[in-house]
Amino acid sequence: MSCCPPKGYSWLFGAKAARRDAKRYRKDGLDDTGRLMVDFLVARNVEDGSVLEIGGGVGALQVELLRAGAARATNLELSPEYEEAARGLLRERGLEERVDRRLGDVVAEPALAGPADAVLMHRVVCCYPDYDALVGAAAERARRYLVMSFPRDRALFRAGARVLNLAFRLLRWEYRTFIHPPAAILAAAERRGLRLAEESRGRIWQVAALERVPS
Repeated sequence: MSCCPPKGYSWLFGAKAARRDAKRYRKDGLDDTGRLMVDFLVARNVEDGSVLEIGGGVGALQVELLRAGAARATNLELSPEYEEAARGLLRERGLEERVDRRLGDVVAEPALAGPADAVLMHRVVCCYPDYDALVGAAAERARRYLVMSFPRDRALFRAGARVLNLAFRLLRWEYRTFIHPPAAILAAAERRGLRLAEESRGRIWQVAALERVPS
């Protein structure tokens, strides 16, 4: 995946999706998976810390962490279509000056983001073909914590991914979805000096929270 969205990405993750996500967050708050991710960090005192979210969309997780005491957040996103909805959420909460939103792929453009106390990827790993490179880039930037959510590795989900990818091919889209092995995802982070601190498995999504191993 290059620094530019693959064909089909901006249709799936476009302005309509951004407005829907922002509306849902205003009405209902975080989804259960996102709440688990935020709660892990809040319980470990994110006060005055920095946050980096890769593929943060409208930035709901960042809003929650900033309201809980985090000092600053950086959001990396491939689709420019999220920007208007995201800035609207920040403006409503007076957080515009505390979030730096950037467009691009941190694997292809490593200079896009430096280290942060906490790094998050919510439902992002399944959108990226090279999970090792993406998780590695995230882990290398995590001073203290890396928190990720990704689909559970189940036969039904793998079959669903194959059907979706066939449809994308027929539409001549470059975008694909992936069910990467959870053990391999964790191993990619552990090779970069992190260890699993907490894990939760829902019906569809799995949350893995890792912490930096003291040197």
